[in-house]
Amino acid sequence: MTGVERAEGRGAGAGPLLLGVRHHGPGSARAVRAALEEARPRVVLIEGPPEADALIPLAADEEMRPPVALLAHAVDEPGRSSFWPLAEFSPEWVAIRWALAHDVPARFIDLPATHTLAWGRQEDAAGADGDGDGDDDRAGEGEDDGDSGPGPADLRIDPLGVLAEAAGYDDPERWWEDVVEHRGVGKGDALAPFTVLEEAMGALRETYGVGGPDRDLVREACMRLQMRAAQREFEGGVAVVCGAWHVPALRQKTTVAADKALLKGLPKVKTDMTWVPWTHRRLSRISGYGAGIESPGWYGHLFSAPDRPVERWLTKVAGLLRAEDRIVSSAHVIEAVRLAETLAAMRGRPLPGLSETTDAVRAVMCEGSDVPLALVHDRMVVGDVLGEVPPTAPAVPVQRDLARLQRRLRLKPEALERELELDLRKETDAGRSRLLHRLRLLGVAWGEPAASRGSTGTFRETWRLRWEPELSVRVAEAGVWGTTVLSAATAKAEADGVAAQDLADVTALAERCLLAELPDALPTVMRILADRAALDTDVGHLAQALPALVRSLRYGDVRGTDTGALGEVAAGLAARVFVGLPPACAALDADAAEEMRRHVDAVHGAVGLLGDAPAAGHGHVRGRWQSVLRVLSGRDTVPGVIRGRAVRLLLDDGELAQDEAALLMGLVLSPGTPPADAAAWIEGFVGGGSGGGMLLVHDERLLGLVDAWLTGVPAEAFTDVLPLLRRTFSAYEPGVRRTLGELVRRGPGAGGGSAAAGSGIPGFAVELDTVRADAVLPVVRLLLGLDDVEEETGNDLAGVTG
Repeated sequence: MTGVERAEGRGAGAGPLLLGVRHHGPGSARAVRAALEEARPRVVLIEGPPEADALIPLAADEEMRPPVALLAHAVDEPGRSSFWPLAEFSPEWVAIRWALAHDVPARFIDLPATHTLAWGRQEDAAGADGDGDGDDDRAGEGEDDGDSGPGPADLRIDPLGVLAEAAGYDDPERWWEDVVEHRGVGKGDALAPFTVLEEAMGALRETYGVGGPDRDLVREACMRLQMRAAQREFEGGVAVVCGAWHVPALRQKTTVAADKALLKGLPKVKTDMTWVPWTHRRLSRISGYGAGIESPGWYGHLFSAPDRPVERWLTKVAGLLRAEDRIVSSAHVIEAVRLAETLAAMRGRPLPGLSETTDAVRAVMCEGSDVPLALVHDRMVVGDVLGEVPPTAPAVPVQRDLARLQRRLRLKPEALERELELDLRKETDAGRSRLLHRLRLLGVAWGEPAASRGSTGTFRETWRLRWEPELSVRVAEAGVWGTTVLSAATAKAEADGVAAQDLADVTALAERCLLAELPDALPTVMRILADRAALDTDVGHLAQALPALVRSLRYGDVRGTDTGALGEVAAGLAARVFVGLPPACAALDADAAEEMRRHVDAVHGAVGLLGDAPAAGHGHVRGRWQSVLRVLSGRDTVPGVIRGRAVRLLLDDGELAQDEAALLMGLVLSPGTPPADAAAWIEGFVGGGSGGGMLLVHDERLLGLVDAWLTGVPAEAFTDVLPLLRRTFSAYEPGVRRTLGELVRRGPGAGGGSAAAGSGIPGFAVELDTVRADAVLPVVRLLLGLDDVEEETGNDLAGVTG
């Protein structure tokens, strides 16, 4: 606008003040604030869904901290949603805060979300491409002027890319930094940036056309109608903050009838809106969310530190690297500033930008390494800032219950991933575990279970927590199942049980019900489990289901849950596995045999947890399983990998003597057995992560048998056997392989262990060495404190007899 137009713009009846911006642009945000201070409009209109007008006052709440986002979701289909993210450096956020601070009305004027979500439903029904998140085009704005959304690349040009190319830049981000971010707003020049952008966008639209989908035309018609209504209400003094691409269209002279015609007949859905926390990471393109800025952390710094931004930035970088135990001094900071300024001068830039500061950090503070530089990029250039929303913001009941539980359990959502160790014997930690498991049942993947370090007990859990903004949508979706986390998880578990098709799915669901402590859902799931187990005849499915049931029994014991019905189902399932497993192991190819071997391992582990406690009508589970293993170990129709594993499991349980195992191995490794079958037997016996390497290290008889067999394999069969053996022995730890190599080089005992027995090597005799065992007993008694107990008992007895 010229000076005359600006003067006229303040008068009654004049056209609105159009402030075209780039969303999430700190330069645009500063310019908007300066323009509003100069123009002092009577109303501020902002691109956004009008349903959010009632939420604008919450932006002034002390507990509201950006980045945040407006979330709109369909009431009947909460998963259909759209986000309007706002950072501290977003021009829209600055405009809202300015209006609230000056008691000026602020309104949103974009196409209502009720139409946007319904439009998206129609596109999905027609098979249109989406971005996978249910977001509308506004959620992905910022690619060009801050207003281009996801979709086919040929629908719209990239205005920033075209302007940057015309200016001789190969990087639109660097061009934007030079012409906007590094350009201060001088006195009396507050509207100049908007004048330039409007002229540029007008020229682009004339040259390339609108190019976008029809929705853009509808949105712009809606905004024009809202502008006219505001001008009539406030008699001028209207300021509009919108994407720069739309400014020429909003300036365009059209009739009210023409604009209303574009809005006629639009589909609608009932919609709810609220504020939700957002993160800098979700504003970045690298996270898969096209918000249009690669460096939200850097942009936030430029907005909060307009003076000496380079020096302040490099000081923050130095602090981060020092916290990671890297040696960075003040001299490094000074030298990095000098280098960044030199690079900017050499590249013809007015001030050092992100590329110059990054190059300076790599050269000076990181000594040319990209490893610490990646940390700087992740923690600072992108950042893990998580916004906050006041509890007074509208929310579905289940979301309020979740917030209450988070406060009670002191489990605050954080954008930065962290590990949480839980001791289920403590009430607070048990409550945290229940909450996280219930949320996982509801599809709210706030926490993912991780392997516990330092403990394998069932009383300990490790979680990896990270709160993503999309989880707010998942929480809203969970509202259809109930008004609290407990009631919603219970209803969801029952529905999942009814819908489950596979037996393994139902058993996994039963385990999750126990972990989440859902006593009301468990009877329904158990009834479905019993029905599925009775009908399923596939031994593989039954074997897959048994371990999950047994794990559920263990977790039930830790949490004090009644698992009597679960134990009966598990015992019945085990009995069916025992009957069906031997026939199912006959005539299998190599792949099917390996899969069945894994099933045998899983069932063996489950039986070990069940123990010898007899269930009603099922007898001793462990004894029956050992009988099955003996059958598997002796049948020639069973593949070698399964026979070998059955022998090994019997040996580990003490049901098979060392001599018997050596005899069976000797028979299998005899010249009459095909080399491929013998190699498969060896793989089953000492392979598959079963600790077979240590078994061979400590029993030279078995090692001697393997060594003698391998040296006797005919040359023509050796090349066929070698890949199987290599796969078996390469899985051992380096130390185990080295020890085996030394034993083989020295010459392990041959002939069934006679050499080993007479080799004089401690620990390799056929029978126990009682002398060496007696020498260990005093140390064991000392460690267990048995001597102290006996001494105290003796003193007590002496006192009594005295």
